Amino acid sequence: VQLQASGGGRVQLGGSLRLSCAASGGIFSSNTMGWYRQAPGKQREWVATITPSSGTNYADSVKGRFTISRDNTKNTANLQMNSLRPEETAVYYCYAKPPFTGRQYWGQGTLVTVSS
Repeated sequence: VQLQASGGGRVQLGGSLRLSCAASGGIFSSNTMGWYRQAPGKQREWVATITPSSGTNYADSVKGRFTISRDNTKNTANLQMNSLRPEETAVYYCYAKPPFTGRQYWGQGTLVTVSS
């Protein structure tokens, strides 16, 4: 499975961005997909997950502001981020977790910068 994340950029406090993760290889519709982020000098932090049946889970810090979705026809997972905060400046990484393999695949990351 290969993943390509895109959509990062610079926004101001309260702005929005939409990240996309394009997957190739494997069977996309069977994968759990998700996002982590890593701020400068901090550990990687889980953000959101979407299951093959489109069940979603979010970190408490992003609930109500971020929405994860998937498009199985385009093999993409998306993260709509609203009301962004400066402390959410980070490199955002998407991941894919195929069933029954015990493996997790990572994209290269896309930088989100939120200025105050």
